[in-house]
This record gives sequence, C-alpha cells and structure tokens, in this order.
Amino acid sequence: MGHESFSVVNVIPLLNLIPHEYSHVAYAIIVVVFLMIVAILGTRGLHKDRKDQKKLFIPEAKLTFRTAGEMIVEGILKIVKDNMGPQGVGFMMIIGTLALFIFVSNVLGLIPGFHSPTESINTTAACAITVFFFTHYYGFRKHGIKYIKHFTGPIIWLVILMLPIELIGHLVRPVSLSMRLFGNIFGDHYVYAIILEKVPFLVPLPMMVLGLFVAIVQTLVFILLSMAYFAGAIEEEHGD
Repeated sequence: MGHESFSVVNVIPLLNLIPHEYSHVAYAIIVVVFLMIVAILGTRGLHKDRKDQKKLFIPEAKLTFRTAGEMIVEGILKIVKDNMGPQGVGFMMIIGTLALFIFVSNVLGLIPGFHSPTESINTTAACAITVFFFTHYYGFRKHGIKYIKHFTGPIIWLVILMLPIELIGHLVRPVSLSMRLFGNIFGDHYVYAIILEKVPFLVPLPMMVLGLFVAIVQTLVFILLSMAYFAGAIEEEHGD
C-alpha cells in the first residue's frame, strides 16, 4: 500500500483471510458491496411504482436513496451526452459503473482505517484494461472488419507508417490511464496518512477537502478519456 496503519479488513470475517499484499482486492469488494446495497435501496420503490405509471413521474419531495440515485445517474448521463452526443446513452452502463466504482474507491482512502483500491496499480490497471477491450469491442461491433481502417490511415501506402504508430498509441492508453489514476490517488492519500499520523486533529481536515477534490477530478479525467476512446472507436473510418 505504501503506508502501514490499522486496516478495517483485518477485523472483517472472510476479508481478513485475504493476504495483505492483495488487500486492494478486499477493499474493492467493500466498494462493490457498498454500491450494490445503495443500488438496491435506490431502486426499492421502482417496481411498486411501475404498477401505477402516474406515480413513476412524480418526484419525491425529500432526499432519499432513490432521489439521490436519480440525481447521480442524471448527472453522469449529462456528462456522457455532452461528450458523446445522443449515441453516448448506449455507453451509460460502462461509464456509469467506472465512475461510481472509481469515485467511491478514491474517497474510501480518506476514511481512517480504510485504504483506496485505486491506491494499487492492479486496480487501476484492471479498470484501464477494461476500457481498452471495450473500446475495440465497440469499434468492431460498429464497423465490423472495417474497424481495422482506424489503424491503417486514409491512404493504403501509409499503412507501414500508420499501423505501428496507431498500435503503440492504443497500447499506451491503458498504461497512461492506470498510472495517472494510481499516481494521483496514491500520492494524495500517502501525504494525508502522514499528516493524520503526526497531527490527528483539525489539521488533516483541509487535506480531506483536497483529497475529495482530487477524487472527483481523477474520476472525471478517467471517464472523460474513456469516452474519448469510445467515441473514436465508433466514429466513421477515414476515407468513408
């Protein structure tokens, strides 16, 4: 992890059986379980409301898990549409999942006794590799074998030059995505942990605010780059 301190997973049954070097897996499980519980609470009333279609369109007057969930989903959907247009709706599941997982993972490390899964290069690499494979999956699904034209350039005699450049560029993407997220979260939380250990009261509060800002920014950077990769994969090939 980079800093040694009390870890909550050491006292949680089953999770405490995971070796210390894989503790990022334990914290990733915590994040996933938390998001699943929030999703269940947020959608609890939807099935009942579908029986009465009129109720479905009446917003609740108070803040609940459902209304909070609706605001989060609408916010992410707006970001997706603003960056990818109407076609971005089809990418909402993958972008929304990445955004929520990465954000909660980033913030988790600000809570004493917890560490962020994204403090580990293994977690950030897994997210980046997921984006890498989905990028080319969407590309081939949209264009079929013609998707290869994205790597060969608009003129056939440029293939020898363009193909290596494009392949290197695409292979570097998951490296840059994972290293950027890992480096920023690890560095921020490492400094926060040191300050919390030396001065446990009041002084760490500004660092928590800064850490929250970093968590939001790094989540946005990751999903914005992911959307750019997805949009590039489904755009029309050069020369069409």
